[in-house]
Amino acid sequence: MEDNCFCCDSGCTDIKNRSFKQMLFGELVHHFPFGLFSVSLSLIVLGFLKYLSSGISDSRLLTRNADLLFHSFHYMHIVFAGTGSLVCFFRFSKNILLGLLVGAFSTMFFCTFSDAILPFLAGQLLGVQMEFHLCFLFHLTNVLPFLAIGLLNGLVLGRFYPSKGAFYSVFSHFFHILISSFASTFYIVSHGLANWQGVIGLLFFFLIISVVIPCTMSDIVVPMMAARMSKKKKKNIMTPATRSDVVPMAAAGADKKNERN
Repeated sequence: MEDNCFCCDSGCTDIKNRSFKQMLFGELVHHFPFGLFSVSLSLIVLGFLKYLSSGISDSRLLTRNADLLFHSFHYMHIVFAGTGSLVCFFRFSKNILLGLLVGAFSTMFFCTFSDAILPFLAGQLLGVQMEFHLCFLFHLTNVLPFLAIGLLNGLVLGRFYPSKGAFYSVFSHFFHILISSFASTFYIVSHGLANWQGVIGLLFFFLIISVVIPCTMSDIVVPMMAARMSKKKKKNIMTPATRSDVVPMAAAGADKKNERN
């Protein structure tokens, strides 16, 4: 496959000639290995936790520990999602206000989608009565500081270190997917699927979907599309003005020429 990963490649493939479907497909293909590795690692860690708690008769202990780990990873997920979104956006646009808005709303939506909504739906599909929990709704005072720090970090990296944008994109996106995998895994275990061993195959499949699609959209596709749309809008606004300036200048030049003759 010759297409490069648009935002992680140092060459930054030109996005002007790419449709949304081409961009989305290319990013999902290139970031699938990240998700596969991350989800595999999260399940390995989950297996170790299950093994270490095998001598404890109270199964609720694993659920409580998983819930604690979920919140820890979810908050860190918000930091890296905000950072990655802005780093990518500022590689294609310098609009700070738009970048902050895109980063904030993209982070809030896709972190919730990846860490809570999709794992909840996966548990339901697996026949488990899941408990629905949204941190942006129940723990907003804890969420907002992590969101603010993530956006600030993305602003600093994207605006003051533009020459290292490709490196920061890869670095932040890798840890974004890794942390998201742990958050999604511990959410589904702590909110209903305590006995996950019998459905680990389907769980593995659903977790990959829960991680790869939202993280790719948040870190790559949405920021790049927003930057491209803002540039098109700016170009359309400036073009008529430029053309209107050319006509009077040409007319003035012709008048001066006639006066000399």
